[in-house]
Amino acid sequence: DDTRERLDLLALDKDGRLVVIENKLDDSGKDVVWQALKYASYCSSLKKEQLVDMFQQHLLKNRTSETTLEAREVLKDFYEGRDFEEIKLNPSNEQRIILVAANFRKEVTSTALWLLGYRVRLQCFKVSPYASESELFLNIDQIIPPPEAADYMIGITEKEVADQIEQAQRRTGDDLRLQFWTQTLELVRKKPLPFFNAASASERNRIGAAVGGGLGPVFFYMAFSFSEITVLLYCDRKREEESKFIFSILERHKTQIETQFGEPLVWDEMPKRRATQIRISRPCNGRDREQWEEMGLWLVDTMERFELAMREPLEIVRKEFQALKEIL
Repeated sequence: DDTRERLDLLALDKDGRLVVIENKLDDSGKDVVWQALKYASYCSSLKKEQLVDMFQQHLLKNRTSETTLEAREVLKDFYEGRDFEEIKLNPSNEQRIILVAANFRKEVTSTALWLLGYRVRLQCFKVSPYASESELFLNIDQIIPPPEAADYMIGITEKEVADQIEQAQRRTGDDLRLQFWTQTLELVRKKPLPFFNAASASERNRIGAAVGGGLGPVFFYMAFSFSEITVLLYCDRKREEESKFIFSILERHKTQIETQFGEPLVWDEMPKRRATQIRISRPCNGRDREQWEEMGLWLVDTMERFELAMREPLEIVRKEFQALKEIL
């Protein structure tokens, strides 16, 4: 209200973030990034009820029948049936920006890539229209974050380009891992995995739960990468001989463990390292969100069987390890 300025499109994504979308018919214009940043700052203070009221006014203005959709119901459907009170809209400093144009000036793309390094969620899409008789087609290419950036930068070395791309990809990866673990932990809560109750979603590639019982840094882990998911038991005591001793006791019960678990496991003593691990992995495409539920179910079900198969042998480890400590 204070500026009387008007952005092109305002959207919500599946994580409740506001998305400011600026469309340019031809050239992006040298001031489009500044323009979008202004709009994102204006929108950053919008509260949930304000957004719902704005959306309701939009639905009223653009209704196509006598029946007017209720904003709250539309939002509930969009967020897959969650209770309206549970839906979080416009988290602080998590607004996104999307720029759409037929061509982008280097002043714009260089600035956009620089902003990505500061965790500003910004994307640039180059759109080219094509006509075929009476039909119109749009070819849409995402150029930022880019597969390669040299053509879009001003005065930057190849190494700096690679650093910018790597940093942008890492930030995107952090967001995906956080979202994946948030979704998977909802499945964990429904399963008898009480030792994972204290686990929380993070941007790291694995979440863990301590075995306990005096064994110190021995953990059950569920791990997620963009190429595979893994369930493992990881031991990394300060003294290498202690880690190897624990591994050797478990390896003596390998047949019992794998029989109860129902599948062979990878027994990795990691001879050049202090730690040891016992694991099972499955290939996946971690960037495909449609696979996430199946991947999460595999992790939870596998961890449930894995922990059960390890339970009795770990009890033997505790007793023998305690006896060893008393001797030492």
